[in-house]
Amino acid sequence: MPKSDAPAKDRSAVRTLLRLWPYVRPVRTRLIIAAFVAIIASCTGLVFPLVLKWMVDGPVADRDPTGVWLGALLLLLLGVTEALLFGLRRWLVARPLASVEASMRADLFRHLQRLPVAFHDRWASGQLLSRGTTDLMLLRLFLAFPLMFLLVNGATIVVGVIILLAQDFTLGLVLLAPVVPMVIATAYFEGRYAAVARRAQDQVGDLTTVVEESVLGIRIIKGFGRHRSQARAFRELSHTLRGTEMVKARLLAAIWAIIVTLPEIAIGAALVLGTVRVADDGLSAGTLVAFLSTALALRWPVESIGFLLAMSQESATATERYFEVMDAEPESGTADAARQGDSDAPSDGGLRFHGVEFRYPDAPADAPAILSRVDLHVRRGETMALVGATGSGKTTLTALVPRLHEVTGGRITLDGEDITAMDRAHLRTLVAVAFEEPTLFSATVGENVLMGAGEGAGDEELGRALDVAQAGFARALPQGTGTQVGEQGLSLSGGQRQRLALARAVVGSPRFLVLDDPLSALDVHTEALVEAALRRVLADTTALIVAHRPSTVLLADRVALLSGGRVAAVGTHQELLRENAEYAWLMSGAEADPDPLSTPATGQPAEEATR
Repeated sequence: MPKSDAPAKDRSAVRTLLRLWPYVRPVRTRLIIAAFVAIIASCTGLVFPLVLKWMVDGPVADRDPTGVWLGALLLLLLGVTEALLFGLRRWLVARPLASVEASMRADLFRHLQRLPVAFHDRWASGQLLSRGTTDLMLLRLFLAFPLMFLLVNGATIVVGVIILLAQDFTLGLVLLAPVVPMVIATAYFEGRYAAVARRAQDQVGDLTTVVEESVLGIRIIKGFGRHRSQARAFRELSHTLRGTEMVKARLLAAIWAIIVTLPEIAIGAALVLGTVRVADDGLSAGTLVAFLSTALALRWPVESIGFLLAMSQESATATERYFEVMDAEPESGTADAARQGDSDAPSDGGLRFHGVEFRYPDAPADAPAILSRVDLHVRRGETMALVGATGSGKTTLTALVPRLHEVTGGRITLDGEDITAMDRAHLRTLVAVAFEEPTLFSATVGENVLMGAGEGAGDEELGRALDVAQAGFARALPQGTGTQVGEQGLSLSGGQRQRLALARAVVGSPRFLVLDDPLSALDVHTEALVEAALRRVLADTTALIVAHRPSTVLLADRVALLSGGRVAAVGTHQELLRENAEYAWLMSGAEADPDPLSTPATGQPAEEATR
């Protein structure tokens, strides 16, 4: 999984968090009102010491019960007002922040759908899941609590300090003495905390990946008795995460110890000095009570700064992780303007590869290309089989047609038009695909199949596609085609999943059909039935089929042999059997390396071996 390149210490938490502004802007009015209400509520608490000063120096000193009851009533009203204002603040932020989180999650999901396949190949799914769940929850909590109370507590501290200095300037300076060492210590620990917070959140993503893979691969784990090794891997990752969290806890404890201890020492010094001055009649008892009450009222705003800053660092890390995905370049939804001119070339029907080259974006610079100078023409209405040894680039070549990957050299045309000059969504309505590893979603059988059809497709198209794929078993399921398919379709057999994937590919009657060994999981009898039905579909479309078995090859009008990332030969099945030793070897199912002068099965020249 790609990690952040910049060290956490080089990252500005404020600048990172400001990237949330586009999501916060629509609800800024309610948040500003909520912050203002919270500041008023917090500052209301600072009025308590002033009332106490009046009571001590007035009614208490004068032994006036009426004044004491009046002061008590005033304190009660202030307490109720403060509680109501804090309740109003919570009500003001609850709905808008829920909408911010929902909006960010929707944007993340939408962006993930638009990112190229190469991106998903590089990223572990657990890392993406943690960004869409844990990280977004952290951001919602940050906007609701740390951000709000950093503002509220900051304003409260400023107002409180002004009140303290106004009551007694000398005692106020005593309480302000710890400010400089607290700022230095907090800055030091916060930088270290940011790095540890990033590491912890990445480890949560790794742990999520293990859990997800264990759930999806539960049949493999049980089948091979690997539950202990999986549990051990989970336990090791959990232990690593626990260690990181303990480092975070120690850092937070150190920050908190400094922030709590220094003000307490200052309050103790102010108490001693104030008591001496009261004894010398240099300060009234009410003023000392009010001063100490104000100082104690500021304890929570000051002490909370440590963990509020820690939560802000975690939120900055969550923001950074969220935008690592959002900043990834999506697939372009429109035509590539740089290639628009290619679409003006003379009409050349069918599917054509013009000197196509491909290498993966993250491949080493000195690594050979997966595909090199591939020239291939599938004529309009023709079915071509693509044959080659494992690793020859067959699947990669088929993935280039719907632009799941982008060619790094050459071009591909459909009926003479460069595919990069087409709107990507339009291209994928022209080209239907079925992969060797079928993927089904947690939906009904009918919904899975009709994903390959256009708007308005219904039972008629569904039934026809199921017949072509010999997937009549779907009608015998408990709720027929309305039966819910389990996650990844694991409630069905491999052959059933593959037939549904084939039905999904043909249901929309596409102009171009790309099939990656679509019959590999079928028994010979079902395969024969599917091939018979598929021939009728292939008669009306231009198709490229990856094939490993002679029975699949026989569906094609011509065959292309892919070897070492290049097209080595093109011809009919019989022609290649007679003229190409490598093709004859692949079709024979032999295990030895092909001899260019003979087939491994017989040792005879290829032409004689196929007579």
